[in-house]
Amino acid sequence: MNLACNLYVDGGFEGVIHSNKEVNIGKNGHVKGDISTTRLVVQGYIEGSINAARVEIKAQGRVNGTIEASELVIEAKGIFEGNSVVKDVPSVPVKISHDTKIPADTVKKVLQEEKVS
Repeated sequence: MNLACNLYVDGGFEGVIHSNKEVNIGKNGHVKGDISTTRLVVQGYIEGSINAARVEIKAQGRVNGTIEASELVIEAKGIFEGNSVVKDVPSVPVKISHDTKIPADTVKKVLQEEKVS
């Protein structure tokens, strides 16, 4: 299912959901399959893979599978079983001691990246 609008599922669905907007799985919703969306709110049950900018698992929500998201919010009593991959994470700065020698080309590259940011 390819959508350019919001979707609210409050029953059973099996398959693939792709939406450019928000997908909301209601308290009676049960989805088995893959979901790709901008924002996903889970109040029911999902079994499958999720790819979204933001995923919210509410108190009665349950996800069993893989979540790939920039933001993952799990409320108290929300359940997530599976694997999570955080998207778009900036690299962790490396701690440098005063004895560490850094190649000149690396320093130039870092300075150029900071100018772009």
